[in-house]
Amino acid sequence: MKAKDIMTVNVISVKRDALIKDIAHILVENRIGGVPVVDDGGRVVGIISETDLVRKEKNVHIPSYITVLQGVIYLESFKKFEEDIRKITAYKAEDIMSVDVEKVHEEDDVETVASLMIERGINRVPVVDSEGKLKGIICRYDIIKSMFS
Repeated sequence: MKAKDIMTVNVISVKRDALIKDIAHILVENRIGGVPVVDDGGRVVGIISETDLVRKEKNVHIPSYITVLQGVIYLESFKKFEEDIRKITAYKAEDIMSVDVEKVHEEDDVETVASLMIERGINRVPVVDSEGKLKGIICRYDIIKSMFS
């Protein structure tokens, strides 16, 4: 069986400039756990999951630091702090989306897709054509359904 045989084809997606509050509404209204983010050409450029939205609400851990001669030396990664701040102040999809998106192609075997999802710990994977345009999406539910139908 191929990815195209089990994928959902009427995929709800958003653009980079979609507002976070609108994305949350889409997830709730459609009872889905995430949406691909596409550019104007329909190519997948990111993905937003419910985890990304929940993470937006987490408390920020301020890195430990010491002062020396009126300068600040951070004892922990300041980069993580900056990333946390960026996510909790996110306003648009592009501010919160994961950009390192695992994608599969329509002709990939379902076994390959399932292995990718398990190895990477992901719940959904966009299905794209040779140009990276969104054609469908496969969730873990789709894999299970294909195994027992």
